Amino acid sequence: QVQLVESGGGSVQAGDSLRLSCAVSGRTSNSYVMGWFRQAPGKERELCAAITPSDRYAEYAESVKGRFSISRDNAKNTVYLQMNSLKPEDTAVYYCAADTSVLRLRRLLVSYWGQGTQVTVSS
Repeated sequence: QVQLVESGGGSVQAGDSLRLSCAVSGRTSNSYVMGWFRQAPGKERELCAAITPSDRYAEYAESVKGRFSISRDNAKNTVYLQMNSLKPEDTAVYYCAADTSVLRLRRLLVSYWGQGTQVTVSS
């Protein structure tokens, strides 16, 4: 079992930055591919960013590329999502997720989800 707990959400103005954190616990938690998803009201959940266990590979949705950055600190069992130049369309509940491959995350075949943290960006 892996437990994921997000923090760092909040309400900001357009152009501001936020950093989300995901505390990861459980057996072999550092061996999982980690991802950040988001879901806006009335929309499907989408993968924003993913990172491999070794931190050697990361990918981003086109909508956040160049503005968001995913990273992980395996010593602290924490995954981060740095969000810069936030836009109103970034408003959503953000979820941390863990699974065994980036492909599974892309297909929303996620074994472990966090509870989500709200991010609201006003213009």
